Amino acid sequence: MIGLNRVSRWYGQVIGVNDITCAIQPGLTALLGPNGAGKSTLMKLITGQLRPTTGRIAVYGEAPFANRRVYRRLGYCPEIESCYEEMTGRQFVRMLGLMANLPRSTVADRADEAIAAVRMEHAADSRIGGYSKGMRQRIKIAQAILHDPDLLVLDEPLNGLDPVGRREMTDLFVQQAQKGKTVLVSSHILYEVEQMTRNILLMDRGRLRAMGDIYEIRALIDAHPHRIAIHAENSRTLAKRLLDLACVISARLDPDTPDFVEIETREPDEFYSILPDITMKDGFRITSFESPDNNLEAVFRYLVKG
Repeated sequence: MIGLNRVSRWYGQVIGVNDITCAIQPGLTALLGPNGAGKSTLMKLITGQLRPTTGRIAVYGEAPFANRRVYRRLGYCPEIESCYEEMTGRQFVRMLGLMANLPRSTVADRADEAIAAVRMEHAADSRIGGYSKGMRQRIKIAQAILHDPDLLVLDEPLNGLDPVGRREMTDLFVQQAQKGKTVLVSSHILYEVEQMTRNILLMDRGRLRAMGDIYEIRALIDAHPHRIAIHAENSRTLAKRLLDLACVISARLDPDTPDFVEIETREPDEFYSILPDITMKDGFRITSFESPDNNLEAVFRYLVKG
């Protein structure tokens, strides 16, 4: 749905994004990166607010810059506050519906549906100037989904929301993706991204560092062994037994936690397949195990911070 071919955008001598090539397909994709990574610039390029300095962008086969045909299929929630504070939430959403060329005969009903989808019925007729940060985020998301766009671009849409609101909006984004829409969400809240999707674009200093499935990306980072933390009785004996395995590089005990052992392996799949056999055969009682490296935070740390 979205294709970028060697796209760069410069602001004078400052590089916003640098030589990015990727394709974004239907479904939910998270755009990640530290502050200044180029996420907002990339979103502005995709939504046609900026023209690339070099390279080509295609959204549904067309260049998005100042292209009304693309805009009709696009829903956008910017990170910045861009609401008319003297309007009510309902007036704001209806106005954006009319600007999106929805028929006047249907815009009121469509606005009510969008407001209900973001759980803002109770405050729809209150002035936006009195809204909290979270309420403003919800009403901005409402206008983005109002015209049922094929592409949703959401720049830090979870900022300012309380935990319940974040859960509700995350569910809404997933529902949109399940309808076959293309949903691109930028966020810096890693554990919430993992609840949304496994598909990521990770940027740093204007460059695209990684793209694709979180766990496939992690499997390719061979320079960093997987750590697996295990809680078990007789942890010292278990550590000694695990060190006999060819796939285990090291084992570490914690004197302050007697039932704890942490191993390192470059072959996590092989280790996970062997561990149950060892547990049953040798009678070890394992109460829990987890890998602190097999998650988005680890991928982010390895690729951005080294």
